[in-house]
Amino acid sequence: MADDQRAWQTVLAHVESALLDGSLVPGDRLPGERALAAELGVGRSSVREALRVLEVLGLIRTATGSGPTAGAIIVATPRGGMSALLRLQVAAKGFALADIVSTRLVLESSVAEDLARQQHPDLADAHAMLAAMNADDLAPAEFLALDARFHLALAEASGNAVVAATMAGLRDAIEAYVREGSEHIADWPATVDRLRSEHGGVVAAITAHDPDAARTRIRDHITGYYAQISGDAAHGPPRITGASARPTDAGEP
Repeated sequence: MADDQRAWQTVLAHVESALLDGSLVPGDRLPGERALAAELGVGRSSVREALRVLEVLGLIRTATGSGPTAGAIIVATPRGGMSALLRLQVAAKGFALADIVSTRLVLESSVAEDLARQQHPDLADAHAMLAAMNADDLAPAEFLALDARFHLALAEASGNAVVAATMAGLRDAIEAYVREGSEHIADWPATVDRLRSEHGGVVAAITAHDPDAARTRIRDHITGYYAQISGDAAHGPPRITGASARPTDAGEP
């Protein structure tokens, strides 16, 4: 029987191999714990551990009992797992704010350009967020939560599941730095007006099918806010260790 320390990895490798060669596809049911344990020469506890990992990763759905909906079923919803892993990395390791901003620039510039090239991009959610952000009685935290959701809506509209999952995973970090930065902005109402205008400009460029303008506007929007909250650009960027962390670098005003 496989080493108990690594036996659950044997189960993961078996499922991965089956997915790659097509013998398992979304909708298929995995063999029961007893059958998998016997086939792979591992204990049933190792099978259960592997199934828990696969469920957290969003690759299977499990249900107890008997019948057609019971057991572990392959599902095509990896977004939850990717997002969870990124959030955990943000919380546990701490990412440099500059790295998060750079990642946003790469992802969101591409998203805006791609959406502008689409004939009929689905911007319904983005427009809904624009409308919500126009409310006059929003607290800064409420506005910034809608701001983050607006950017996620654009990523989802792109149709690229990997980009959307990555953006969802970074969302907590993004909300954290924009919220923390807002505390140092002297004229918040003026900043809100500017951000509303910039959001609208990005959507207008996409709707006008102007990829160059869409890319430029989203980049200027992201870098502009970052520059505003960073203060002295000569100092290094602050670090962020999770949604409730405080900036630790002297460059933060």
